[in-house]
Amino acid sequence: MANHELPSGAGKVADDYPEVWRAYASLGKACAEAGPLDDRTRRLVKLALAVGGGSEGAVHSHMRRALDEGIEPEALKQVAMLAIPTLGLPAGVAALTWIEDITDARR
Repeated sequence: MANHELPSGAGKVADDYPEVWRAYASLGKACAEAGPLDDRTRRLVKLALAVGGGSEGAVHSHMRRALDEGIEPEALKQVAMLAIPTLGLPAGVAALTWIEDITDARR
């Protein structure tokens, strides 16, 4: 992923600390390859982790990548619905709004 495609904070780290960014990217690749999950499943899990972590920026980032990878918006929105009984209604609704920020912008 080129630095200009990263969220602003991550892009700044990549630009200002390229060795740190390369190490971080290498760790991410190694973690992705450490098990049997396919690309689609990994993306949905990463989106769910971003939701659980309450990170709007990470949700937006994983949403953009998920849509670019062809994951249907309905599956992505289901991640927010699954958050409701686990994280609570406010967190699930917040996640849905962050997800729809991206799906609505792509209509």
